[in-house]
Amino acid sequence: MKLTHIKYSDLNSKQKEIYNFQKVASLLANYGFNCIKLADDWMGADFLAYHKDKDSTLRVQLKSRFTIDKKYSNSGLYVVFPVRGYWYLEEHDALVNIVEKNTNWLKSESWLVRGRYSSEKPSKKLLAGIEYAKLQD
Repeated sequence: MKLTHIKYSDLNSKQKEIYNFQKVASLLANYGFNCIKLADDWMGADFLAYHKDKDSTLRVQLKSRFTIDKKYSNSGLYVVFPVRGYWYLEEHDALVNIVEKNTNWLKSESWLVRGRYSSEKPSKKLLAGIEYAKLQD
């Protein structure tokens, strides 16, 4: 069988979610995590990341872009998302605090009325605030 690369843009939304999960799971393996994809959101999580030292299990929401959402507040949920070729993993409430310090997003109609805000291209200043959360190969 000859293997051929796929085009991400050719995938449907479910295929993109599975593809993204596999990419993130591979990166988290570098940090000692085993990832388990959930069939449906469990307590807001798309997957669990269980650490090899058995000292932590992260509940992770997989996003296709930088996203904060009030429904994830005070839940201990982590959010993982891609920006400019890298994946970032951060606890949701910590992410909201970083957003508050580096943007005006929390004053936007999207946040105040709809309870969420997302961006495909967050500012360099905002990304500098979460540089430590960048997953590396």
